[in-house]
Amino acid sequence: MASLAGRGPRAKIRPPRRGLANNDIDFNDTWGVLEKAFLEIHTKNASALSFEELYRNAYKIVLKKKGDELYKRVADFEERWLAENVHKRVVNLLTPPLMMLDSTSGRSLTTTAEKKDSGEKFLRELRGAWEDHQVCMSMLTDVLMYMDRVYCQDSRQPSIFAKSMGLFRDQILRKPARTEMPILLDILTRIILDQIRMDRDGETIQTHLIKANISMLEGLYDSDQEVEDEKLYLTAFETEFLATSADFYRTEGERMLRESDAGTYCTHAKRRIDEEGDRCRSTLSESTAPKIQRVVEDELIRHKMKGLIEMDSGVEYMVDNDKLQELGFVFDLEARVDVKKTELTRAIQKIVMEMGANITNAAVAASATSAAPGTTEEQAEDKAKTGAAKVNQVTVAALKWSEDILALKDRFDNIWRQAFQSDQMLQIALNRSMADTINSFSRSSEYISLFIDDNMKKGIRNKTDAEVDSTLEKAIILLRYLQDKDLFETYYKKHLCKRLLLNKSQSISVEKQMISKMKIELGNSFTLKLEAMFKDMTLSEELTNGYKSYVNKLGDADRTRVDLGINVLTSMTWPLEAFRGGATADEDQGNLQIIFPASIDRVKTGFTRFYNEKHSGRKLTWQTNMGDADIKATFAKAGKDGKPRTHDINCSTYAMLILLLFNDLPAGASLAFEEIQAATNIPPSDLARNLQSLAVAPKTRFLVKEPMSREINPGDRFSYNENFKSQFVKIKVGVVSAGNKVEGDRERKETEKKNNDSRGYVIEACVVRIMKQRKVLAHTALLNETITQLSAQFKPDVNMIKKKIESLIEREYLERVDEAAVPSYRYLA
Repeated sequence: MASLAGRGPRAKIRPPRRGLANNDIDFNDTWGVLEKAFLEIHTKNASALSFEELYRNAYKIVLKKKGDELYKRVADFEERWLAENVHKRVVNLLTPPLMMLDSTSGRSLTTTAEKKDSGEKFLRELRGAWEDHQVCMSMLTDVLMYMDRVYCQDSRQPSIFAKSMGLFRDQILRKPARTEMPILLDILTRIILDQIRMDRDGETIQTHLIKANISMLEGLYDSDQEVEDEKLYLTAFETEFLATSADFYRTEGERMLRESDAGTYCTHAKRRIDEEGDRCRSTLSESTAPKIQRVVEDELIRHKMKGLIEMDSGVEYMVDNDKLQELGFVFDLEARVDVKKTELTRAIQKIVMEMGANITNAAVAASATSAAPGTTEEQAEDKAKTGAAKVNQVTVAALKWSEDILALKDRFDNIWRQAFQSDQMLQIALNRSMADTINSFSRSSEYISLFIDDNMKKGIRNKTDAEVDSTLEKAIILLRYLQDKDLFETYYKKHLCKRLLLNKSQSISVEKQMISKMKIELGNSFTLKLEAMFKDMTLSEELTNGYKSYVNKLGDADRTRVDLGINVLTSMTWPLEAFRGGATADEDQGNLQIIFPASIDRVKTGFTRFYNEKHSGRKLTWQTNMGDADIKATFAKAGKDGKPRTHDINCSTYAMLILLLFNDLPAGASLAFEEIQAATNIPPSDLARNLQSLAVAPKTRFLVKEPMSREINPGDRFSYNENFKSQFVKIKVGVVSAGNKVEGDRERKETEKKNNDSRGYVIEACVVRIMKQRKVLAHTALLNETITQLSAQFKPDVNMIKKKIESLIEREYLERVDEAAVPSYRYLA
């Protein structure tokens, strides 16, 4: 005899082979046997029951076409059992602390301990009721197996097990606990939510009880059709869980923004996301994990990101204090909710722009510093130092601007790599911010060129090849961001011109290496004239050597003959205005006839003859203001050793002409400013600058000025300083403004004017090139195409483009198309 005390392997029961078909059965008697057995099963007293006998009774009823009545009787039995026994048992566990839970927040007016204890008892009781029901119904299903297979399938009724699950749903969960009270399903949901809230608050809860009840909800459906999307877990619990979680995290996020710092907020948000994932895996349903994650991300990240970033301890504070780990937390959080990292990107761009503006403002403030005037001899000396210091200070400020901009880029590159995981979108944003920072400063082109100039003159000294290459790469980085590359080219040519002609460059090979990098970055057209300058220097060296051989062949053995070194420059290649220093444009073109001593004039004439013999048809123009000279000076008054003092002086050609005037001057005699100017024909502005170097600068005061002041004025007189002393044998006379420095306002206006004129020609050429190819083009399309083609060189001004189009129309390169629907132009061949 089979027993129902344990499930074990399900037995396969065959119907009786004979005799049963003709036997009449009494349904009520047979049902009475089954009902009594079912009651024993539900009261956990089934050990004495015979599985085979019960199965046979159920089989008989179905075989006699009474399956529908049996199905109904079993359903009614289960309904009564659940309503009269199970429901009452569960409801008795609803203590006052549970009944006082707020229906929306899940909060109670009682203590946490009371709620926790009462909730666990209720969950434990409901879990027991559910498990008992499943065990009992499994046993009943075994007994009613034939009914399920025959009657239920033929009549398309739910299996008795499924039917009983629906009865549990309706008689237990969907039935009010008591009159005018919520149904048990709502109370269960609120209890579970309250337990979860306690867990979030750090209380220890019995997660296995919650898991068991959640499993019950996952096994029950809204209807007997058991549609997968209509599980009670999804329709009754999960929606409430997500809604209350949103409220919880919304409130918590607002509180955290008020009470904590940004770093703590980030770690807390990350921990909460992980906690919810763990909770779904261990306590709820894994299918809820992505949904609750989205809720937490929305409430703690997406809706709070702007506030988090703008906290006093937010992104700006993190950047200022190099909190890379915390910046990484912010990045990780926003990356969860926004692939573009919009808020973080906006904040970082703002910080870069602000820090860049501070760097620029500091450079502008340093450039605006001025020196006070002086009149006495002591004041004049101080003022000479102050004036030189001012020029140096402005240039130092320009160099510092470039170095600080590079440091700014390095700083954010490091943040980008270590905190932002080398994110491509943030890289684009950082590059855009750096470009905006650099291009918002009107002097950026000049300052970047000065930065390169300083490194070429002294910055690369004693550096390894790798360090030199790194320095050049930094310059290219700055150049890459620069918008007005044509203006940079203008300044670079000026500065390169002085480096080459004044022998200031540390290494010609490094200069050429820089040109090669520029060619790779900007193209051949950008470096064409720069390369031509180096070619001129090479040819000039060959020309100088050729001239010396030419002189030697003439047999001129005059030991007093002046040695001549020549740089022959192509006028259209070299920015000769770099040496103008306040002189007129005529002087730049060599139209002023400088008066040379006979010995020098003879050498000058000899080279001109030599050059004309080699290059007929060329015009050689002497740029005296660009030359320098080495002269030996002897001061007759004996020193401590009783011997005259001799010094080797390197100075400008103009300074040489001035000093030579004092060779034949009687002792104690002096020359007025006007007399020196008349004797040399040096332009007044250049003369004043050179006299400042010779009579005011403390270390090169070869002349005595009366009256003593920094300014050189008409009427000032100059005499030979026989008391000059210096500890150095070789002395270099610097000329005010001779080196590369930041341009003054007047010089800058001239540079910009020339650059704008040059841009005008470039724009015209671009328009003609476009129209020649397109023949007919609308006005807007022509503007856009021109801007696109020229954007690599500079940012074209729309008004300038329009003016150049009008100019081309006036000169009959273009004409307007009258019959066109929109303003258009036609190219005239």
